[in-house]
Amino acid sequence: MTYREAIEYINGVRWLGSKPGLERVSELLRRLGEPQKKLKFVHVAGTNGKGSCAAMLASVLRAAGYRTGLFTSPYLWRFNERMQLNGEPIADDTLAEITARLKPQAEAMADHPTEFEMMTAAALLWYAEAGCDVVVLEVGLGGRFDATNVIEAPEVSVIMNIGLDHTEILGDTPEKIAFEKAGIVKPGCPCVLYQQTEGVENVVRQVCAERGAPLRIADFSAIRPEFDSLEGQVFTYKNEPYAIPLLGAHQLKNAAVAVEAVGALREKGWRIEQDALEHGLYAVSWPARFELLREEPPFVVDGGHNVQCAETVADNLRRYFPDQRRVLLIGVLRDKDVAGMLSVLAPAADAFVCVTPDSPRALPAEELAELLRPYGKPVTACGGIPEGVSEALAQAGDDAMVCAVGSLYMAGEVRYCMGMY
Repeated sequence: MTYREAIEYINGVRWLGSKPGLERVSELLRRLGEPQKKLKFVHVAGTNGKGSCAAMLASVLRAAGYRTGLFTSPYLWRFNERMQLNGEPIADDTLAEITARLKPQAEAMADHPTEFEMMTAAALLWYAEAGCDVVVLEVGLGGRFDATNVIEAPEVSVIMNIGLDHTEILGDTPEKIAFEKAGIVKPGCPCVLYQQTEGVENVVRQVCAERGAPLRIADFSAIRPEFDSLEGQVFTYKNEPYAIPLLGAHQLKNAAVAVEAVGALREKGWRIEQDALEHGLYAVSWPARFELLREEPPFVVDGGHNVQCAETVADNLRRYFPDQRRVLLIGVLRDKDVAGMLSVLAPAADAFVCVTPDSPRALPAEELAELLRPYGKPVTACGGIPEGVSEALAQAGDDAMVCAVGSLYMAGEVRYCMGMY
C-alpha cells in the first residue's frame, strides 16, 4: 500500500460520520493485539484549549527526556500531523505500512470502524511499536464515547475549557457537555480541570468523587503576567516563572493547566525537573492559534471556530493591535454558531474578506458575506482561499493588519499561501 492509497482508504469512510461508541474501536484494537495496553497516556478533553495544552504537555515531557507521542486533530496541512513522535509527524511509508495492516482487520468487522476510529487505532499501534514512554492523547469529540476513551486508566486526565459546541451530540448546556467530557475520568486516576463556571466544576467534582479520582483545579488567580508582546509572554504561576511563545491571555490559563498536570504526573513518580517544565513551555509549537505569520503588514491566523474562540480572537486583536485597522479574512462551517461568532468578531473588525473553507460543511463565501453586510462595514466575497489572502493583504496595505479566522479547515491553506510550508 502506498501513502496515497492509505490516505484514500482512511478518508474513504468519511461517509460513516461520527458514530459515538467504543465497540468498533475496541474490536479493531483487539484484532491488532491491544497495542493501547502497552502504553501510558495523558488524556486531554475539552471544547477549547485542549490542543494547546496537549502540545504544551508533549513539549514538557520531551524536554524531560521521555519518548513522547502526541495525537491531535484535525490537521492543518498534511494528515500525518495528527500523529507525532518527539515532535515529528509519522513518516509517509510508516503510515502506509500501518494502514495496510489495519485494513484487512477493519474490513473483516461486521460494523466497519469510522475514519477517526481507524486513525486512533493506527496511531496507538504505531506508538506501541515505536516504544513510546508516554502518549499525550487529545480527545476527538466529547469524551465518554470518543474513540480515544478506549484506553485504560491514564496517568492523568485533563479537562479544558467547556463551551457550547457539537450541541446536537453532546448536549445543549455546558453542564451536559461537561458530563460527556468527564467521561474520560477513570477510577483512581488523577484529573486536572481548567477553572471555569461553578456548574461545570460541580459536574466534574461529582464524577471524580464517584470514581475516587483526585481532582486538581487550576487557580487562575495565581497567574501574574509579566511581559506580553507579539514575540511571546512571560508570567508567573504560583510564584514560579515561565515563558511561552503562544499569544493571548487564554494561553496563560492553558499553561497553568499544563503546570498542574505536570504536578499530578510528578506525584505519580514521573521525573520532570523544573528546568524541563520551563524549557518545554518555552519551546512549545502550536500553529494557527493566533499565530503571527508576517510582521509587515501583520498577518495573523487563528483556527477559532466557536463563540468562545471568537471572543478570544477579538480580545487579542484589541490587545496586540489596538491602533491598527483590522481586516478579517473569514470562513466558517455552516453547522457552527455563525451568528454568535459574527456578533463577537464584527465589532473588532474594520473590513471583511469572506472565503469558503475546504469542507463539505462550509458556508459559501457569498452567504457569509450577506450575513456580515448588516454590520455596515466593507465586505468582499472571494472565490477561493488564495484569492482571499491576496485580497485581504491588498486591503490592508501599509496601515492595517490581517487576521484569518473562523475554521481550522482553512488555516492550513492560509499558512500555505503565506509561505509556511
